[in-house]
Amino acid sequence: MKRSRSEPKFLADQLRRAFEGDTWHGPALLELLQDVDAATAATKQLPNIHSIWELLLHIAAWDDAAIRRLSGQKWQPTGQADFPPVPRPTEAAWRKAIAHATRTHDQLIKRVATLPESKLGERVPGKRYDFYFMLHGVVQHELYHAGQIAILKKAGRIE
Repeated sequence: MKRSRSEPKFLADQLRRAFEGDTWHGPALLELLQDVDAATAATKQLPNIHSIWELLLHIAAWDDAAIRRLSGQKWQPTGQADFPPVPRPTEAAWRKAIAHATRTHDQLIKRVATLPESKLGERVPGKRYDFYFMLHGVVQHELYHAGQIAILKKAGRIE
């Protein structure tokens, strides 16, 4: 059976599922973070590996990059724009980081859901690929880092 669908709405739904839940594979990002406190989020579970908090900030940075690119900006996060520094690990700061990532992600979903189909075939400013490729990459990026967070939780015995 062939489905009639809007590709931007489909991509927006995939972004939502990767971040919030209702996925086929297991827990999405926010589901993984539900039982993580600030101290755990900031802990470096393994040497030379990002913390859960660093990964969350990084995901938000790339959601923001996608929004900027969809708005026509040539934007490539590097350094602290790519992996923003973690503030002093308090519960309030951790909840603020989750809220910021959620707001940024919601903005991306709303932007993608309202894209005209033709936008997906346009080249991303400064890149050799189009928005269709980039947006699928954002979904993959979020799931990749969600998997890392799941492993870090197991390494810290938070299940």
